[in-house]
Amino acid sequence: MNPVYENLNEDQWLLRHAENVCSQSGEDGILQKIFDVISPANRWCVEFGAWDGKTFSNTHHLMREGGWHGVFVEADPERFRDLLATYQGNPNAHCVNCFVTFKGENSLDHLLSRTDIPRNFDLLSIDIDGNDYHIWESLNDYQPRVVVIEFNPTIPGRVEFVQPRDMRIQQGSAPFSLIQLGKRKGYEPVCITRLNVIFVKADLFKTFHIGNNDLSRLCPAGQPRFHLFQLYDGTFVVGGCTDVLWHGIPIRREKFQVLPKMFRAYPAESLGVWKRLLKRVWKLLYLR
Repeated sequence: MNPVYENLNEDQWLLRHAENVCSQSGEDGILQKIFDVISPANRWCVEFGAWDGKTFSNTHHLMREGGWHGVFVEADPERFRDLLATYQGNPNAHCVNCFVTFKGENSLDHLLSRTDIPRNFDLLSIDIDGNDYHIWESLNDYQPRVVVIEFNPTIPGRVEFVQPRDMRIQQGSAPFSLIQLGKRKGYEPVCITRLNVIFVKADLFKTFHIGNNDLSRLCPAGQPRFHLFQLYDGTFVVGGCTDVLWHGIPIRREKFQVLPKMFRAYPAESLGVWKRLLKRVWKLLYLR
């Protein structure tokens, strides 16, 4: 299935190669094109959480069709059994059942050190629904040539947001924050799908002939961004997403209001004397 990305500019040319075999937003086709451009150096990949090795996988197609080696990390025991079944009899697949941590025995650096994977392996795919930012930040001993990392697609524009560094929390991080992290680690974004930012090492970036890789330039149209802004009279306006994604609950504008409707006026002095008095009482109670 080929996902449809519309109104593409010349810097989004990789999105024209979007195709799903197992991936979710066209990453299979995009990654194939990326490695057509830069050529694999060693055909090693890493993916976590790997699930069953196929569902929404950004690496399974490469393993199945390209003869790649891979390290796959999945914490859930049931999903790990499915992962073993997927790669049963494949000596190129190294499957690990554990929670990846930021440091210590289960850090990504330490887990990879137990394998034969090269320091500059070709592809890292991070999708753990929350701490993706912090896991990539914690990786220091290895420099994958290409990184695919999931972001929270509702966070708009140049908003910086990084969820707490806590495995008990699953919130996701802003694409802008991930791009800033990537640049600090020596990477440049070459493509943004509906769910992932795809980076390459900075020394490979010029190979893709992308004139402007700013977030606003690479981000595809139609993302489910969430917007909240204020009007002069104190009304909050909600835009973008119409539902609480991942929960299936409609967003009701009135639920986001701070001021009761009777106090929303501009200028505030235009309220009558009694309403201004009531507003002061309400404000005292609100600020307690």
